[in-house]
Amino acid sequence: MPVTVTIPETDVVLIGAGIMSATLGVILKELQPDLKIEIYERLDHAAAESSDAWNNAGTGHSAFCELNYTPQLPDGSVETEKAVKIAEQFEVSRQLWAYLVKQNLVSEPEKFIRSIPHMSFVWGEENVDFLKKRYDGLTQNPLFKKMEFSTDFEQLQSWMPLVMEGREQHENLAATFMPLGPDVNFGELTRSMFSHLRQLPGVSVYFDHEVKRLEQTETREWKIKVKNLANGQKKKIKTKFVFIGAGGGSLPLLEKAHIPESEGFGGFPVSGQWLKCTNPEVIEKHFAKVYGKAAVGAPPMSVPHIDSRMINGEKALLFGPYAGFSTKFLKNGSYLDLPLSIKANNVIPMLSAGFHNLPLTKYLIDQVMQSTDDRMEALRDYVPNADPKDWELETAGQRVQVIKKDEHGKGILEFGTEVVTKADGTLAVLLGASPGASTAASIMIDLVGRCFKNKAESSEWQQKLKQMVPSYGQKLNAQPELLEEIRTYTSQVLKLVN
Repeated sequence: MPVTVTIPETDVVLIGAGIMSATLGVILKELQPDLKIEIYERLDHAAAESSDAWNNAGTGHSAFCELNYTPQLPDGSVETEKAVKIAEQFEVSRQLWAYLVKQNLVSEPEKFIRSIPHMSFVWGEENVDFLKKRYDGLTQNPLFKKMEFSTDFEQLQSWMPLVMEGREQHENLAATFMPLGPDVNFGELTRSMFSHLRQLPGVSVYFDHEVKRLEQTETREWKIKVKNLANGQKKKIKTKFVFIGAGGGSLPLLEKAHIPESEGFGGFPVSGQWLKCTNPEVIEKHFAKVYGKAAVGAPPMSVPHIDSRMINGEKALLFGPYAGFSTKFLKNGSYLDLPLSIKANNVIPMLSAGFHNLPLTKYLIDQVMQSTDDRMEALRDYVPNADPKDWELETAGQRVQVIKKDEHGKGILEFGTEVVTKADGTLAVLLGASPGASTAASIMIDLVGRCFKNKAESSEWQQKLKQMVPSYGQKLNAQPELLEEIRTYTSQVLKLVN
């Protein structure tokens, strides 16, 4: 019979070995080296779910090309506020990564980040007009100053030759081109950060360990029950702070914590697939991330793009993602994840969100029913000469879109990243999807400020935060000179185009 052992108290427990836990763990150990941290992951290695390159996270979302971050409003204008916020957050990530590289805390930058043009591509009069308005709005901000716009056929050919093959001169096409775009392998970065963490005193990382129960004591500590999936042994841990960054697995753990702040939260899982190019000649013809407009009713993660990436040291070319539906919350999850997540306090918001998002339901059904010919037809919007023998289907990761209550008690579907924090600052949970990994540094620094408030306001922590992120406490989008200085510095350290 497996026995239950009790482990001495620790300062911090991180649940999930993805980019979020890695980022928070590194930041906390830099701020306070004597912190004791324990990290638990149910799979056998780090970055095995959403942070893995094949499981969606890889673009380096910086809002340069993702059209879903700049919605067109009913009056025809284009909203740029979200894009500016995400671009600002990505600059924070670049600064933290540059610090880690400079301090030799992670691998050489070439292993996890490189420069690649970020492009938006549209066709048709209305879409061309939208893209021009988007360009005009974004380039008023220093973060987007280097963006270019063109409808010139030859210019578009030089930017994206594979996408332009087989098109006619008279077609109504337009694209924006941003040379400062990144390609980030978050799986490689996450594993490198965990490799560093495991060498530090006071840090223990446990793979094949699943958190089964969380309970807060009267003294505001958390008792956590963990099962070793390899031998069945169970152990109990006491800790002062818990962070749940388990991707799609975060919602069930949030529900197990039974905190008032979790009331009304639910999740809607969306699966994905890629078409992966297998022809080296075709792969070499494309070097850009080219994003288009999503279909009506599609979730933001389904914005179509033809995407050049470096995966496992080799150049790859993907198209998609094609959305689908599964009741799993994780790629390696259970089909019972969705039904078991429905509780008395969230059933009404979840039903309400479903009723008000019927176009999404129809879209997902259509996606699930797609044939190979249907997928190739979608690909040929971006690669007109695509040959079916050059492409094969690859399963992507799972995403769980957040459902939360609005002020009227009805459910709304949130397409973004949500951090739920207990009022006493002892527990924080990250829910949601895109832009996720790309903004991890900004999200975790904000979390530190909320959950470690007194320490975060101390001169020691403030000084260290400014060392890690030189623009800490300042808005780069309002300071062009500081932005240029920061970009020049991070570009040099990370070996990127500026």
